[in-house]
Amino acid sequence: MATAPRPGFAAAPRVITMTLLAVSALLSRLSMPAAELVELTLLANAQEKGAVCLDGSPPAYQLRRGFGSGTRSWLVNLEGGAWCNTTEDCSSRRLTDLGSSKFMKPVEFQGMLSNNRSENPYFYNWNIVDIRYCDGGSFAGDAEGEDRNGTKLFYRGLRIWEAVVDQLMGKGMDAAKQALLAGCSAGGLAALLHCDNFRARFPPEVPVKCLSDAGFFLDVKDSSGERFMRSIFRGVVHLQNVRKVLPKDCLAKKDPTECFFPPELTKSISTPTFIRNSGYDSYQVGNVVAPGGSDPGQSWASCKADIRNCTSTQIEALNGFRKKIIEDLKIAQHKSGWGLFIDSCFNHCQTPFRISWHSPISLRLGNKTIAEAVADWYVGKDHGVKEIDCAYPCINPTCRSQLDL
Repeated sequence: MATAPRPGFAAAPRVITMTLLAVSALLSRLSMPAAELVELTLLANAQEKGAVCLDGSPPAYQLRRGFGSGTRSWLVNLEGGAWCNTTEDCSSRRLTDLGSSKFMKPVEFQGMLSNNRSENPYFYNWNIVDIRYCDGGSFAGDAEGEDRNGTKLFYRGLRIWEAVVDQLMGKGMDAAKQALLAGCSAGGLAALLHCDNFRARFPPEVPVKCLSDAGFFLDVKDSSGERFMRSIFRGVVHLQNVRKVLPKDCLAKKDPTECFFPPELTKSISTPTFIRNSGYDSYQVGNVVAPGGSDPGQSWASCKADIRNCTSTQIEALNGFRKKIIEDLKIAQHKSGWGLFIDSCFNHCQTPFRISWHSPISLRLGNKTIAEAVADWYVGKDHGVKEIDCAYPCINPTCRSQLDL
């Protein structure tokens, strides 16, 4: 049985169930066709290359061939799913589909991955690849270790990235006439980390761009004055040895952990990139602004569930977070060929879902869905797309129909 595509964070089972029921009801009313199921492919000769998941199993990807005018166009998507930043965490993760291909099942191709033209008007007939996430380090690490029981753990995200892309080049991607690297959440961070490397694999005359959805993570103090996200990223950077993918100019001046954050990464990316993020990203509100450990009295619980329940003090904190995102994105605003879609809805990943990507109830900025904005940016229409929504309590009316997926 296929599993639904996942955003890059874990949600409580009850929330997942309620969300899936709501999605099913909406799809039924909108008479949308069933999402496509694409076969899972295990990477050949993975062990020889050391390109393996946390548990040593071969990594996997799903490839749907393009058709018609899209036979030489390629979209490569990097799956998200948070990170593991300690040996204990990674040891537990290896027993799931986010750490081992032994537990993977095909995910449905919908939203930006769909082959339905009405759902995905620009990329529907491209070669679509979803590289599954099983390293816990945004496809960036190159190390190995052992857990307390002596079980080996493989932090080989960088090798997985290189080996899978090499295999795709051998399957026709080397002859691409255009290409896009994308990802959401931890996969959106990975798209930024590998953007210029992806660009370098094609001839200069081939248009190549990148898209990061809900991957613009900030290094800011949480409600207790600590930097919870920095502690997570510090663990990933050092445990998994991600230095090889970090910008050399940043490493010359800053700690590697700082260089793992998107505000620093974007300074060195030369490939045109589209940033899709919410100014009130639901994952970051719950893990950056007010993580559980910073809120022992659960004063943020109601606010994190619905922004309309927030106190004036909490709204001030959320608007401060949004302001920091906008400030850190100024460099992207001034880069030629870059695109922005920064909404003010309470959401996380949006590109892998039909409802949020392009549907009658999708959120809109500048009267465009995310799919329409990305398409206009990709083809260079209107000199690029750089849309930034207003701050709360100004409410974008299209947010009201959004599910927090």
